[in-house]
Amino acid sequence: MSEKKIRVLIAEDDIDLMEQLELYLNRAGYEVLKAHTQKEAEKIIAEKDFEAAILDLMMENPDSGFVLSYKIKKASPKKPVIIITSVTKETGFYFDKQQDKNNWIKADTIIQKELRFEQLEKELKRLLER
Repeated sequence: MSEKKIRVLIAEDDIDLMEQLELYLNRAGYEVLKAHTQKEAEKIIAEKDFEAAILDLMMENPDSGFVLSYKIKKASPKKPVIIITSVTKETGFYFDKQQDKNNWIKADTIIQKELRFEQLEKELKRLLER
């Protein structure tokens, strides 16, 4: 009998990055649920079960990742959420979960794009184990 795969929601509007993430996570043994827009992700959040989420910060709205993270955490506070972003590179504005004293960022961690897949998988495993 095979072990049940951990389902991960990926919400990312960059098709190339989505394909790379899906390929890497599938090889690592995860099942991937894909959303290319905030709206698609909201539908998955409402209708499907998954154990963790990796969300792009900026999709059709500049705060799509924060909105999705809030919705996931409201329904399942312990479900791991990772936001990936290139905002710092593009704007110079830096989001840091550790310095979020008001706890308005509902994600568990934020990783800057140009990410290494090994780094992402390590963080995902760490969050799933808690």
